[in-house]
Amino acid sequence: MQPNIVRIAHGVFYVTDLERSRRFYVDLLGLNVLHETGGALYLRANEDREWTLKLELAPEAGVKHLAYRVGTPADLDALAELLDSQGLPHRWETEVDRPRLLRFQDPHGVPVAFYAESVKHRWLLQDYHLHRGAGLQRIDHINVMTPDVEGVMRWYMDHLGFRLSEYTEDEHGRVWAAWIQRRGSVHDLALTNGAGPRLHHFAYWMPDMQSIIRTCDILAGARMPDHIERGPGRHGVSNAFFLYIRDPDGHRIELYTSDYVTVDPDFEPIRWSLDDPRRQTLWGARTPRSWFEEGSLLEAFGGGWVTPQEGELRGLPVHVI
Repeated sequence: MQPNIVRIAHGVFYVTDLERSRRFYVDLLGLNVLHETGGALYLRANEDREWTLKLELAPEAGVKHLAYRVGTPADLDALAELLDSQGLPHRWETEVDRPRLLRFQDPHGVPVAFYAESVKHRWLLQDYHLHRGAGLQRIDHINVMTPDVEGVMRWYMDHLGFRLSEYTEDEHGRVWAAWIQRRGSVHDLALTNGAGPRLHHFAYWMPDMQSIIRTCDILAGARMPDHIERGPGRHGVSNAFFLYIRDPDGHRIELYTSDYVTVDPDFEPIRWSLDDPRRQTLWGARTPRSWFEEGSLLEAFGGGWVTPQEGELRGLPVHVI
């Protein structure tokens, strides 16, 4: 039985100053505090019925794990059987609102968790009088940097049922980036070539393009324009309107809207040439070097950080600042 993965569900970020992070994520971006402990904030966007981002106080910034929702408890058991068959260490844990969480490190070094059950909270989508800041709407996707894009892509597609939406390929047929999904959008998980594994970015869906532009105004008004790394602009890949910002610890957040659905059974993945500048930004704007080279460290399953490794594919695409 192949486990039914529903969607990307949450991330757990280590941050070094919880109050500074609260100002950024809650006061400026407008995420909602669902739970608060002495050392952590559990946040959600306006459409999320569960928390989708946990900020946990720690001596160093990094990422504890990235989590997916599965359909039923039986899917969790099927996933545990898969991990046993592949000799991948795993353990059962609990989290706030989530009584049964299966945690492990995938074969390519990414710390992940899966769960089937979570406490639901009151929907805020139509409580417009409570919306603040930029108005983030819901969790959308994650992007992981890896030296083996095709290997990671194949494991998630072959064993977890992910489907390919778009990919970047060079003239030798080598895959440099891939966008794979479970819920019928462009992606739950993006994979980009680079030293890794590291988290490239964590993305929230925005209600419209104007809310993304408003984010730029909010950060400028708060005298924090240096937190804007790239955009706003429109991707060629996914067709989405985007903005990349960096939080006080350097974690990269993408604000994202206006992509497309991939639910038709005869959907054909879209191929992009590595040298096509339109795939990065449809309008042709150059991309800062930091966007290709920097990412958040990931916690190893046994403790410490996963050491980023370089792969065989080297070099930066065209149109880099």
